[in-house]
Amino acid sequence: MTSPKSFLALSLFALATAHAAPAQITPIPDARAQVPNTQLVPQPKRAEFPAGTLALTGLSVRTLGNAPELGWAARDLKAEWKTRLGATLPEATASKPAITIGTLADAELAARAKAAGLSTTAAEGYALWVDAGGAYIVGADAQGAYQGAQTLRQLLTPAGLRFARISDSPALKERVAMIYLDQYSKGVNDALIPLLAALKYNAVLVMSNYVQWDTARAGGYAHPGGASKAEARRVAALAREHGLEVIPLIETLGHVQWMYYGGANKDLFQDPDSQNPYAYDTLNPATYSRVLFPIFKEAAEVFGAKTIHIGHDEVRNRDRFPARANGKAAGFEKLFVDDTVKIHDYLKSLGVNTMIWHDSAFSDSVIATLPAKLPKDIQVAYWNYAPGTDYDMLGRIAGLGFPVLGASWDEAGNAEGLARSAQKAGALGMIQTRWTGYFGNPSIWDGQAQQGVASVRAAGAFWNPEAKAVVNAESIYRDLYAPVAYRGTAGATVSLRAAATRSLTDDDEKGWIGKGPDIDLRNLKPGVQQIGAYRFDISGAVMLRGARGAVGDLPTKVTLEIGRKADAVAFLHTTGWPGALARENIGHYEIEYADGSKLVQPLEYGRHIRAWTDLLPTSMIPAPGWAGQTADGLAVNVPILEWKNPKPGAVIRNITLVSEGKNANPALIGLTLIGGGK
Repeated sequence: MTSPKSFLALSLFALATAHAAPAQITPIPDARAQVPNTQLVPQPKRAEFPAGTLALTGLSVRTLGNAPELGWAARDLKAEWKTRLGATLPEATASKPAITIGTLADAELAARAKAAGLSTTAAEGYALWVDAGGAYIVGADAQGAYQGAQTLRQLLTPAGLRFARISDSPALKERVAMIYLDQYSKGVNDALIPLLAALKYNAVLVMSNYVQWDTARAGGYAHPGGASKAEARRVAALAREHGLEVIPLIETLGHVQWMYYGGANKDLFQDPDSQNPYAYDTLNPATYSRVLFPIFKEAAEVFGAKTIHIGHDEVRNRDRFPARANGKAAGFEKLFVDDTVKIHDYLKSLGVNTMIWHDSAFSDSVIATLPAKLPKDIQVAYWNYAPGTDYDMLGRIAGLGFPVLGASWDEAGNAEGLARSAQKAGALGMIQTRWTGYFGNPSIWDGQAQQGVASVRAAGAFWNPEAKAVVNAESIYRDLYAPVAYRGTAGATVSLRAAATRSLTDDDEKGWIGKGPDIDLRNLKPGVQQIGAYRFDISGAVMLRGARGAVGDLPTKVTLEIGRKADAVAFLHTTGWPGALARENIGHYEIEYADGSKLVQPLEYGRHIRAWTDLLPTSMIPAPGWAGQTADGLAVNVPILEWKNPKPGAVIRNITLVSEGKNANPALIGLTLIGGGK
């Protein structure tokens, strides 16, 4: 006979390992509804938005002028109509309102812009207005008209084009974003290049070390993971057709592991004893005649380059430099200067400018002497990846007579502060760097997506450094990289009330994660509400057991009875604590159909789910969801994972959330069915 005490223990064990609950399901017409972002990125210098919209019915587009940029502007607008509305934007007819695109070179358009009080003559500037009579984009030049079209795209809504009056131009001449060429180039760069154009960048710095140059193939050091020359040429053409100058980056002096791939060029090691050679021998003529000059010539032709970035950074960070006896006799400064001048002069003979990173040539140990020996037309990219408000080195480099650009990375506040300093210093422009590593191009979407998100914030700062920082950059990046239609889809919300194991509030240290009212999700209010592109019924959390003692009494799995078809399922979910490892499997959803078949959606930490206190969007697989603060001011978030149902015609019997019991314990806060029906 089982004792009452033993029976209670068994009952508690059963509760802790499994839990099932019927779910209240409520049909709604807008379970998922992608809506336009109302924030213009970059923020124009001057913008007004009178009430009203220009109807889309009968609207068409016309270009006045022959510059290719005008055709690109019309192309991008037509693509926006097709993607967002599933509609065609036709060529203009004379009798109906139209979108008119041109420049100040057209006397009638110039007069209209002047009469509207919006005209600008600044390079890449544009006047834009939308009213009941139509939409007008008048560029100070053809590139300005193209930039104006990128703004007009952001005024599109399903109801029409928002009325607007805008006069705008960039603060910085060069606005550069970094991309990579590798075997994954096509899938990634075909998404990134239009995205960068939409954000008003006007150049790309193309990491090109491992392009399979003819020179590298002949020398036996062409990496199989590198992009082909044909792909490099294609990407360059695609960039130019989106208003982006192409600046290849071929790292030289240091970071030259690329020229030693497969054991090649051993006679060119700077340090003969190096096990992982990093720099080349500047005193061996074959370095230039056999490797560098032929590759630079190929790159100049393939990319149509006006400027080539030759690296020259972190030269002494790895190998001994100098290492050979003849190099030691010459000394670092002479080796660096002679190499830089030699490459500069060769590129100049090709009609190509030279760019370098700043750190080796302008370090404290050499800045008093080395820069004076370099040609003053070398462009210097000053990189500093820390957030700040004052970057004196920009002005110092400019004061030494060099055209200078700032270079930022992915931390919030870095691009914004550096761009303001660049403007103050009269810099040539800014570069948004990206260090996702070679042969990891797809990580810009899934793995290191935070670097792509940073390109959105940087775009706002580079165009208009005085503007407020871009908000919701994660949503904007995701939407520009993989744009979807502006439309609502019916479905149903699923109430989790009956299945909830924890409340979102924690007044008694028994709710949420047991840390009390100052660190809970009380600001995620209950009820049916729009979160991101989805509607959820918020009533509590289905939190499961994890390694932490505070959740040791929770079940390891919970089943929700569904009994309905769906095209997709949206999960608003998080974890109570962070995962120990990226991509660690912390649980899964098990979807069971009416016929008994099952499918599993894994939950890899950082890829499908992350902690409510973890704000780093390393993957774009989950969509941005709810963002807010705790009572004590800690920034928190809850992302959304949309699972696309491969069997939309089958009834989903139930959905089970399962925990692996690790530090990152899953917590489901909202569940919505997209499409489908009974």
